[in-house]
Amino acid sequence: MQLPDTVNFNVHPIDDSVFTEQCKQHLNESGSLVLKNFLSTEAIQLIVKEALAEQHLAFYTNTQHNVYLKKSDPNYADSHVRNRLVTSSKGCITDDQIPRDSILKQLYNSALFRTFLASIFVEQQLFDYADPLSSINIHYANQGQELGWHFDESSFAITLLLQAPETGGKFEYIEDMRDADAGDMNFSGVTKVLDGHMNIKTLSATAGTLTLFRGRNAMHRVTPVTGNTTRILAVLAYNSAANVSLSEAARMTFYGRI
Repeated sequence: MQLPDTVNFNVHPIDDSVFTEQCKQHLNESGSLVLKNFLSTEAIQLIVKEALAEQHLAFYTNTQHNVYLKKSDPNYADSHVRNRLVTSSKGCITDDQIPRDSILKQLYNSALFRTFLASIFVEQQLFDYADPLSSINIHYANQGQELGWHFDESSFAITLLLQAPETGGKFEYIEDMRDADAGDMNFSGVTKVLDGHMNIKTLSATAGTLTLFRGRNAMHRVTPVTGNTTRILAVLAYNSAANVSLSEAARMTFYGRI
């Protein structure tokens, strides 16, 4: 399929400068941008068929981590929010396990799509990961699996929901919960979130929804999936510089191999 047959240009004209500027402003104002029905129904059906065919290759993890995705800090008690543990569990297939002719790879490699994203994120150019695993990942969440509260280390994330679960699997977040660049970890605010004492927001998404999110300072999670339908999500990962690889330690953690 060609890009005009993949992306719903009549709804999301990513080649139009006015539309792109509107998207950039919305992202800057809210920290997230949700583009529903970004892909055509036919494209989604084909990608889901590929994803289900490759699901047996997924590496499944069930790990505990703190919200900051850092090693435990001995200067704080285990019960302190700096070291307090939450659970994340999911399956993942990597870029090298996705067919070369996949629509996902056509979209990821599209110069037009990259220009659209770079304009929104105010980046000069976007680059693939240099390692063979990290550019495109497909995540699978089955009954009871979830993504615990955390902050991203990268400045932005791009996801494409391929298949929604029956219930659960909701993306929840609170923007501006810390200032990572200033070293402000906002322990008191994060404690309130973990204890259920703060209002949270939910991003509503259906199959075919493209979501752009600034997660470095926004605390977020995916709630446990319920039901027999697997939540399937594609993560499209780019870098603002060339020749960047995910560390071998991170690859072993997330993918079980390097």
